[in-house]
Amino acid sequence: MTKRWLVNNSTGRILEEVFRRERLSRGALGRATGATRFSLAPIIRKLHREGLIELSDKGERLRVNADYGDVVGIDLGASHLHFALADFRGNIRRDSEIKITPEDGPDRLICQIRDAIRALTANSQRRPLALGIGVPSAVDAERGVVAFANNLPGWKNIHLGKELKKAFRVPVFMENDVNMAALGEHWRGIARGVRNFVFIALGTGIGSGIFIDGKLYRGRSGWAGEVFRMNIDWRRWDEDFGDTGHLESCVSGMGIAAEGRAALGSPSQAESGDLAQERDARWVFERFRKGDPAARAVLDKVFTMLGVGIANVVAVLDPELIVLGGGVAKGAPEFMLETTDKVVRRIHKEIAPPIKLSRLADKAQTFGAICSALRLAREAAVRRLEHGGFPLVRAPLKSSRSFDTFKKSAS
Repeated sequence: MTKRWLVNNSTGRILEEVFRRERLSRGALGRATGATRFSLAPIIRKLHREGLIELSDKGERLRVNADYGDVVGIDLGASHLHFALADFRGNIRRDSEIKITPEDGPDRLICQIRDAIRALTANSQRRPLALGIGVPSAVDAERGVVAFANNLPGWKNIHLGKELKKAFRVPVFMENDVNMAALGEHWRGIARGVRNFVFIALGTGIGSGIFIDGKLYRGRSGWAGEVFRMNIDWRRWDEDFGDTGHLESCVSGMGIAAEGRAALGSPSQAESGDLAQERDARWVFERFRKGDPAARAVLDKVFTMLGVGIANVVAVLDPELIVLGGGVAKGAPEFMLETTDKVVRRIHKEIAPPIKLSRLADKAQTFGAICSALRLAREAAVRRLEHGGFPLVRAPLKSSRSFDTFKKSAS
């Protein structure tokens, strides 16, 4: 996304400020942007005429027009796809979730994504303006390429962004799933307004998204925040942990399950039903909640290692806040926060940041995808407004066939 262009462009900057504040007066807009009422007036008229903003209180108050258009946010996981259709303010109008079988390969899964988007938007009065999708992989965001998703067989150097852009003729933003969740937390979650924070996702695996000075930090090759490879025991520096890495092998859901089997034995069928899978840690949490001291000892060890990992992150980045999310964070949240906070404060007596749970839970990634798609949609709207282009098409799309027909005529 060319955010720099939006910020430097006066029309784009005004729209961004209105979107960020949700509702504000002309005076507040002028103070925020440094613009005079005289210079603001023609831009506001232009945005209102285009339908991008609403005016109230005799034109003194501005708000983004929710009905300008819709965007789609997508959360691609290892076993599911979650889709959300949101209006131009980011309010979710409709969502759906489908199970996937990744072993069917990339082509089949891309078809499922396309079909699900079409089903989600079938009854909409307007076609989507942009798509945002989070994927469990490092990505080349500029080219829309999934680099390597180790939980999705065959997903190496897959041009997912290109395929979706070709199918729907709209801008597509793709990002690593944890980075996308960090974007969601910064937009609508507990990190709202926080300029420097780290979001750590604890699920089957572990990863993090980093915000520095209010911006997502990706690093040289897009791998910033991939803490799964962090080593917290120098004596094991030469061991081969495979694709999971050191920290992930210890403190993820997979790591907890392995520690649980070593300390507690295998889970019984009665305890876990169909959960007795190699990478599933829920049975360990079940025993912890029943007061099993051995299960508590397992989690104390795991959360202590997590605390050391967080302390290492703090030593390098000095963030204002650490946010924990993902399925593992829901297993024993109070015990996890208590243990990690104790470890981090012991190591960093002076600079230990607060450690808090995500407010968005399993919707953080979806909100991040919506936020990303909205930014693309606003950028496209401002470009069209400033430089001309195709008019916005608001006709309902009755079926995937009518969608394809529209695409051919528009191209």
